[in-house]
Amino acid sequence: MTTPPPEPRLGVGAAIVRDGRLLLFRRLREPEAGKFSIPGGKIDLGEATEAGLRREVLEETGLTIGALSLLCVVDLIDPAGGFHWVSPTYLAVEAEGEAVLMEPEKHADLGWYPLNALPTPLSAAAEAVRNALKTPVTGSSPAE
Repeated sequence: MTTPPPEPRLGVGAAIVRDGRLLLFRRLREPEAGKFSIPGGKIDLGEATEAGLRREVLEETGLTIGALSLLCVVDLIDPAGGFHWVSPTYLAVEAEGEAVLMEPEKHADLGWYPLNALPTPLSAAAEAVRNALKTPVTGSSPAE
């Protein structure tokens, strides 16, 4: 029997959208090896989530991302695998540079995929992003 981790770990992800396309790559390592996912990774101790996200995106893709807005929060829980990741996922619609596969030992098939025709299988984070981007945002004005 696998012992659960003593506590959840903190990750972060970026839904980088350009011209109606989402930047994805295929993961080569666990967790979720073989699935298409968004850039992101582990937050270091003492590192703010947005700073960690900018670092991870630059390390993985060579892109410098601009303004961010919180899109969703992803829980990746695998008791059998002994892990629980909590990952705030941000929407980035501004990115400088051209995406390059910076870590070929970890990722493959980096590309801009149409939001209405994403590759499969998707990671939990990419699935959450797809669902969040499909959901219309509605609100109401406070009563005057």
